[in-house]
Amino acid sequence: MQYQDCENVSTATAVQKDILHSGVQSKADKSPVTVADYGSQILVSLVLKMETPASTSFSMVAEEDSEELRKEGAEEILENITELVNETIVDDGTYSMYFSKEGILSAIDDGKSEGGPSGRHWVLDPIDGTKGFLRGDQYAIALALLDEGKVVLGVLACPNLSLGSIGNLNGSSSGDQVGALFSATIGCGAEVESLQGSPAQKISVCSIDDPVNASFFESYEGAHSMRDLTGSIAEKLGVQAPPVRIDSQAKYGALARGDGAIYLRFPHKGYREKIWDHAAGSIVVTEAGGVVTDASGNDLDFSKGRFLDLDTGIIATNKQLMPSLLKVVQEAIKEQNQAASPL
Repeated sequence: MQYQDCENVSTATAVQKDILHSGVQSKADKSPVTVADYGSQILVSLVLKMETPASTSFSMVAEEDSEELRKEGAEEILENITELVNETIVDDGTYSMYFSKEGILSAIDDGKSEGGPSGRHWVLDPIDGTKGFLRGDQYAIALALLDEGKVVLGVLACPNLSLGSIGNLNGSSSGDQVGALFSATIGCGAEVESLQGSPAQKISVCSIDDPVNASFFESYEGAHSMRDLTGSIAEKLGVQAPPVRIDSQAKYGALARGDGAIYLRFPHKGYREKIWDHAAGSIVVTEAGGVVTDASGNDLDFSKGRFLDLDTGIIATNKQLMPSLLKVVQEAIKEQNQAASPL
């Protein structure tokens, strides 16, 4: 598969969209999200496998596995997933096939690859931003391709993100057309187009070089981020604007097209970052001219398996702001560590 050919990925996201909305409409509790997670993973895996040449091995690192679905009491949800996946395949009409329940379980487990530094591996988060999905706010379907441990292609489908800029205060989409598809191929730049199909347009990060004029993104959920630390960083930088809090890798897409200047992610102690939460978003930002590093300024390393081994947190911004941002981040972390240390 050529890195420049994103047509099959676009097909996958279009097919997924049906199952996402079916899940939301079927119930109001959390089970539709589970159905959508599993269903999305199956459908993306199906498209990728069908379009991968027989001479090429298929490997996918994805968030879900079938363990919970094989337990007693999961029969109903497995039945729902099976029905929704088969209905979606029939409605789309691209492929002529039918999944049994066992076939569903096997298809989910196609995403159990460990990845690593050699070979090619697809990396998928079937629904990134589950709580945003539940609220009807921002979420993303995030797909990337690793080649010899490096991210070489990334796609972010953001069904609730407008093609215009997002709101400054709460991250809500503005404008008439909603549904943005970001894509990036290494060495070829980043683009955005409508999920409904529109000419792709090149995007680039903002050119702000004074932190006073910058705004920053962080997670919508307070439990996902150390807001005392991000607040301290913003204050030290002199950032005047309030934080823009939205769910999922939609933040990476918004940053890549210049909606904001900085993205700060500092999870609570003990949390391990997964590669599917950052692979697609990071290449979209870097190909748009931005920089994505850990808190020490190191590039993110996706070659170590399913998790990222990194220092403290993740920061992303443009090349002009990165030096001052890195300096302030390290100062703020040092102060926080000193305050937490016993006398």
